[in-house]
Amino acid sequence: MITVSGISKSFKVAKRNSGLGSAMKSLFRREYEEVAALSEVSFTIKPGEIVGYIGPNGAGKSTTIKVMSGILVPDSGTCEIMGYTPWLDRVKYVRNIGVVFGQRSQLWWDVPVIDSFDLLRDIYDVPETEYRKNLKLLTETLDLGEIIRIPVRQLSLGQRMRCEIAASLLHGPAILFLDEPTIGLDAVSKIAVRQFIATINKEKGVTVILTTHDMSDIEALAQRILLIGKGRLLYDGELGAMRDKYANAEGGIAQGGSPIEDALVKMYKEFDIT
Repeated sequence: MITVSGISKSFKVAKRNSGLGSAMKSLFRREYEEVAALSEVSFTIKPGEIVGYIGPNGAGKSTTIKVMSGILVPDSGTCEIMGYTPWLDRVKYVRNIGVVFGQRSQLWWDVPVIDSFDLLRDIYDVPETEYRKNLKLLTETLDLGEIIRIPVRQLSLGQRMRCEIAASLLHGPAILFLDEPTIGLDAVSKIAVRQFIATINKEKGVTVILTTHDMSDIEALAQRILLIGKGRLLYDGELGAMRDKYANAEGGIAQGGSPIEDALVKMYKEFDIT
């Protein structure tokens, strides 16, 4: 379903030293440095998989998701998803995907949630019958009945994230990209979100790419992980195999976390990406 081959992406970042003199100088002559966000990243994902995409801050996770969702164009490499090149076939392609960025909203802040849902229905041109069916399922499964008529700005973070996930699934996508979907959520909300993701994967066969720093999310949902660090793909394998290999290895810096967290600390140390 997803084939990413040799994707690279770099950005120009402005730089200057501290001080008033450097600030004045930068007004007339700005200096840049090139930062490699992705370097020759390649992997494939089969239909119906839940894949955990993990790595430290600045590793390139969100950049990969933005390339795969068609938001960014890579410098080199190819990406084919469901027969589409995301950044070339964007209009047709986005009908097949749902995207949730934990720190960005696709809901309109000052209007009731249901108004945002109705607008998204029009944007994706979802048939009325299909929309009502999906809305009923999502409202019941994510327990949105009491909050969809409340303005988004009045919702708690947990309530808003449940609505964000519902919004990304109203048009019935085959692939769901989740970038930090449980960030800042309490334990109850996290469990509800995890259960829902597992349900749509099992019952509807939705392929899920999950980016998160919360290893509890990974353990609860994913069987396979991709580890990225400094823009390079460093590990692609089964979660259980990673845990068995690294959690019991000597030389780790375990701090009382779970076996999977211990394994991840040791992997970061081995690949020098801490």
